[in-house]
Amino acid sequence: MNSDALYVFVLIAIASALFASGRLRMDVIALLVVLALMLGGILTEREALSGFGNPVVLIVAGLLVVGEMLTRTGIAFAIGNWMARVSGDSEVRLLVLLMLAAGLLGSVMSSTAVVAILIPVVVNVAGNTSVNVSRLLLPMSYGALISGMLTLIATTPNLVASGELGQAGYEPFKFFSFTPIGAVVLLAGIAYMLVIGRHLLPGDKVVPPKPAATSLRDLIGDFDLLARFHRFRVPVRSPLVGRTIRESGLSSHDARVVVLERTGRFGLSSIAEPGPNHTIRPGDILVIQADTSNAVQVEHESDLERLRISHADRQRWVRDVGLATVLIHPESRLIGKTLHEAEFRSRFGLQVLAVRRSGRVLTRFLDEKLRLGDALLVLGPWKKIGQLRYNVHDYVVLTLPAELDQVAPARRKAPVAALILLGMVTITVLEIVSVVAAVLMAGLAAVFTRCLTMEEGYRSIHWSSVVLIAAMLPVADALQKTGGVEIIVDGLVSSVGEAGPYFMMTGLFFLTAVLGMFLSNTATAVLMAPIAISAAEALGVAPYAFVMTVAIAASAAYVTPVSSPIVTLVVAPGKYRFIDFVKVGSPLLLISWVVTMVVTPLLFAF
Repeated sequence: MNSDALYVFVLIAIASALFASGRLRMDVIALLVVLALMLGGILTEREALSGFGNPVVLIVAGLLVVGEMLTRTGIAFAIGNWMARVSGDSEVRLLVLLMLAAGLLGSVMSSTAVVAILIPVVVNVAGNTSVNVSRLLLPMSYGALISGMLTLIATTPNLVASGELGQAGYEPFKFFSFTPIGAVVLLAGIAYMLVIGRHLLPGDKVVPPKPAATSLRDLIGDFDLLARFHRFRVPVRSPLVGRTIRESGLSSHDARVVVLERTGRFGLSSIAEPGPNHTIRPGDILVIQADTSNAVQVEHESDLERLRISHADRQRWVRDVGLATVLIHPESRLIGKTLHEAEFRSRFGLQVLAVRRSGRVLTRFLDEKLRLGDALLVLGPWKKIGQLRYNVHDYVVLTLPAELDQVAPARRKAPVAALILLGMVTITVLEIVSVVAAVLMAGLAAVFTRCLTMEEGYRSIHWSSVVLIAAMLPVADALQKTGGVEIIVDGLVSSVGEAGPYFMMTGLFFLTAVLGMFLSNTATAVLMAPIAISAAEALGVAPYAFVMTVAIAASAAYVTPVSSPIVTLVVAPGKYRFIDFVKVGSPLLLISWVVTMVVTPLLFAF
């Protein structure tokens, strides 16, 4: 062993020990490795920093932007809400659902993309349930890793392995050649996570109770308004049809239209606080604030159809309509003015639903002069509600509802975002362009269609994960340049080359898995697939089982967070430590080995 190779092996050992200790951030350790490779003369500056220009880094960053697009347009929340409804608060059902979803999606599209897309979904699911997010993200990422074992196109190592067979004169693998083995690994992986793995995950099973956040329903109840909201449909025969809200005469009954629902191309949409010049159309649904007696008069005189207010209705309103409580402070320009005189609605784009003064809710407040200490319950679009905190001259924000954190500011762009995602997946699967080009196109399309801004895209990137991936990629170059890979491979052939095919399969599996901890899975497959074919020929057996073993092991990157971008992505949002991957991933690696040893020879005889 030459001195340069020894230097690289020692450096890898030290870095692994630091990763395991948890004393330093993983991105800091990775940068120290880059620095050590440069200062030790192993790699030039250009070579040591080449990882920051690697397409994988751009893919990871771009996919995080795509994930942010799905969050801002509400798609991630919609998927998360569906998962939450299906699974309830059950950690077991959530875990199974996430691993299956990641495994199946990753079999036909980029596994890295699947993880980036599902991260905001999982965070949303955890926020809506009592399940700790750290107990969901790691199993989900393992499901995405296993997806690489399901089809020929699921991951690049499979294509590399199949291509090496063809170059050596053998028949390449078929599209579903991997599926039986991968399916068994996925089912075994899910069973392992349910029985053992989830008990090794960090964090409490149930998230500690949080301080109760004030919801929209809490705010309405605080002002005694729960019984003052009524919902009506406007039939064709109603005298309100064709009139504006100002002309409707509703104000004469002390009734106000606070929400107007109208059917559009994508179902019912809500207009928060419609203006007085909004024309009422047949089929419109009016949410009116009024006393019960006045609401009954409006119903009869305007020939309206009363509708009950369901949970689904309230959920739909939340997408567009927000509430908040603000307090008039001593220097406010609103003091001494009525709401009309202060032009509150035109100035702030919000409507006042109620006023509380000295603990008492005023029933008639439109003509009341505002006083110091008055608390106003205001209604309006979420964008305006979110901007309340920035106006410090007229009022102090007392309460912003919990729903503000879950609102999708670009919800109306959801169909556009879905098309962008579908387009990215389609051109990737059909190999019309490269993966990195497809991801960059999707990210730029999200900006051009205003699903998000460039600034929001930049903020969505987990830079610590990006730096970690980019800084560890040159380690593969260092091992190849110093001859470290050849040293490892020679040791394998000399130690188990004559022990029989099962021993050789075991050696190939674990050597591939170990190399995959430091090399990319593609680089590992490029190195190991020819060795597998040569080893089979030396033993006089068919090479398919050996090459398949290499392909499966290349996707079994469970044990370290630096072995694949698929697992690196969940480090930051899941707050995982290096040791968490070792504890949970090591048994799963052994399970994958057992499945490979049992199933592969049944499908591909020696």
